[in-house]
Amino acid sequence: MSVTTVLVLAGSTGCSGSSGPDDPPLPAPPMRLVAYDGCDALLDGLRRATADKVGPYGLSDGPPMFALPEGDMATRKGPQAAQAPSGGQGAPQQHSKTNSHEAGADEPDLVKTDGRRIVTLADGELQVIDPATRKIAHTLDIPGPRGLGPDGGGQMLLSGDRVLVMTQRTMMIPYERPSLPGTESSPKPTRTAPTTRLTLVDISGAPKVVGTMTTEADYMDARQSGSTVRVVMRSRPQIDFPTRDGWHGEGRSDRRRDDDEAVKANRAAVMKAPLDAWLPSFQVDGGNGAPAKKYQPPCDQVSRPASYAGSSMLSVLTFDLAQGLGDPQAIAVTAEGSTVYGNGKSLYVTGTPPQPFIPMPRRSSAKPPEQRTDVYKFDVGGKGRPRYVASGSVKGDLLNQYSMSEHDGNLRLATTTGRFDPGNRSSQSSVYVLAQRGARLDEIGRVDGLGKGERIYSVRFMGPAAYVVTFRQVDPLYVLDLTDPRRPRRTGELKIPGYSAYLHPVGDGRLLGVGQDADKSGRRLGLQVSLFDVKSAPRRLDAYQLPGANAAAEFEPHAFLYWPANGLTVIPATGERRIGGEAIVLKVEGDKLRRLGTVTHPEDDGYGRSILRSLIVGDTLWTISDAGARATGIADLKERAWLAFG
Repeated sequence: MSVTTVLVLAGSTGCSGSSGPDDPPLPAPPMRLVAYDGCDALLDGLRRATADKVGPYGLSDGPPMFALPEGDMATRKGPQAAQAPSGGQGAPQQHSKTNSHEAGADEPDLVKTDGRRIVTLADGELQVIDPATRKIAHTLDIPGPRGLGPDGGGQMLLSGDRVLVMTQRTMMIPYERPSLPGTESSPKPTRTAPTTRLTLVDISGAPKVVGTMTTEADYMDARQSGSTVRVVMRSRPQIDFPTRDGWHGEGRSDRRRDDDEAVKANRAAVMKAPLDAWLPSFQVDGGNGAPAKKYQPPCDQVSRPASYAGSSMLSVLTFDLAQGLGDPQAIAVTAEGSTVYGNGKSLYVTGTPPQPFIPMPRRSSAKPPEQRTDVYKFDVGGKGRPRYVASGSVKGDLLNQYSMSEHDGNLRLATTTGRFDPGNRSSQSSVYVLAQRGARLDEIGRVDGLGKGERIYSVRFMGPAAYVVTFRQVDPLYVLDLTDPRRPRRTGELKIPGYSAYLHPVGDGRLLGVGQDADKSGRRLGLQVSLFDVKSAPRRLDAYQLPGANAAAEFEPHAFLYWPANGLTVIPATGERRIGGEAIVLKVEGDKLRRLGTVTHPEDDGYGRSILRSLIVGDTLWTISDAGARATGIADLKERAWLAFG
């Protein structure tokens, strides 16, 4: 394979406990970025990397899933509210924003507001609400697949009078089973590739679609700064592998021989596949009546880590919503990706290196691969095509994007290594500090030994401090001082029953934790909201418990609302003893948590509607479910309006 090395990453340093520049270096996986000499070299590299990973069923260790119907929804004209005034004409009211990790990078969600309008998605329909009149101003059906995001209703971003809606259909791989003796052969199932659709909608008046982009690449995440949006996609090779017929041998050796033959046939198919099988394509319709255009990442904008050759591809697209949808200016990395973090200047994508296919019986005796997270950094400070600038690698697995934070140019990451299962106490967690040195992300500091025998349940970085919650039976809340990034140190620890799955700063050196209460054995008892003082030695000031309940914020931070103006906190919750769900309204008052009440949505067939999001516009609390939006007074929690969707 002909490649040109453009970036190199040397080994990093570290040791148990706090690490610094005088500690002896330990070997770390080398990382470097490699660019290809041209499309021929790129194709050759992709073929070889993919052939190394195929098994008897293609790029999987076992029979794939059956294909399901596509589920795409046809375009249909949505109902419009009769002459309802648009909220886009008046002055914006004071309002909350999406609960995003970083202030400089807005995150996609199922509801957005600019204080003049509330825009939300429900069952494929875009609802535009006028908060001043408390009416649905407009409704627009969004064509395309459904089911993107943890709530299954799609995601969107708002910039001025433009809304970018992201929807997706999940890929299902068909598996052709052998026919039974004496029966007719069943028809070969069709393969359903993932379909991601970006729909740009103008909401200056009655909403109208002004551009679309479709692709078979899988949507990962997006970040927005101003009118510029970066969309991260992940794609797998689109290769039709030969059908694997059922084996009919007498023993294990026959089956092994069949597997070997299937692997050979699949590798041959890989070595014949064209470049388009790997390079994702993006069909863009600018909405101006011109024919749709197809874009792909140029070969000179595709790189890979030198430590391994990837068969999947990460693509970063760029759109300026003020200019409409056009060339997405895609760049790509042949690597795996799972988590996205951005702050407006930098965009990080992390992933776990792929493993080659190991045939049986050697697979059972093979040494488990070392847990590792590779990190790819992109410079997104400008408006044009981003730059892939550096790579690094740390041991362990990340929980989510809150396990990362960039501060003073350094990237901090919290990971867990080792097995975490009953009877095994080998797991432990660490916090790393990586500094960019040219094209490298080098480890310059580390704290090890957090939560031995446990795993991370939540992380929050705040300036030069880090707060890490691990759990197995009790909740150790660790406080770390990262003021000197070369010598990070643990400064406090608090153990209480249960755990916090989400941490949110509430000012004056306090944290609010949302998670679960637990007994001494670690058995979960129900929702627990804790108020912590972390100015010095951490201590819990107050707590609110709701037995048998769970909060959406435990796994989806966008469901959490904190209003700094008066300490209002809204947490949607569901539970075994509750029909449907409710939004619990609390208030942070100094060192106390006070329950103000709850908000529920109308029942449907005897079941309450689960509240998904909440936001504040003016003096009104708005709660959103898939059934509608409820307006509630902040001061008295009395209903002001119910707006039904559909």
